[in-house]
Amino acid sequence: MMWVALLLTFLVPALVMVLFCSLLPGADETPRWRTALAAHLDRLARRLRRERPPTFDPFLALHVQERLGAVAEHVQELERDPHTWALAERVIASQLAYDELLAQACRLAGVEVQPHAKGDPAERFREEVELASRGWAW
Repeated sequence: MMWVALLLTFLVPALVMVLFCSLLPGADETPRWRTALAAHLDRLARRLRRERPPTFDPFLALHVQERLGAVAEHVQELERDPHTWALAERVIASQLAYDELLAQACRLAGVEVQPHAKGDPAERFREEVELASRGWAW
């Protein structure tokens, strides 16, 4: 009986202390009150912050249009000359460059660039139509 009293005397306070210490945040853990306060302040800042329209550089759009035209003309020249050395690799590389310029033009014009496989002709056609509908020409 004496052993039980000694165990309870030392074991119960130790268990209570372990449980209490487990509730305290560790060195790497952020306290909950600080996380809640940060979330509240972030919501308040978003409400107070004004949305600024993105700045649009017309010269950048003109540069992209010019490059699109040059790469499109280059692809057409390659397709017209069947005797070009390593024709397939050159056409593929040029079309990938054209696709990348199309994606950049879509981002400038506000067209959504959807995820697709590299060299997807359907996506290329969709992007060209969307850009043409927004007044882009190359």
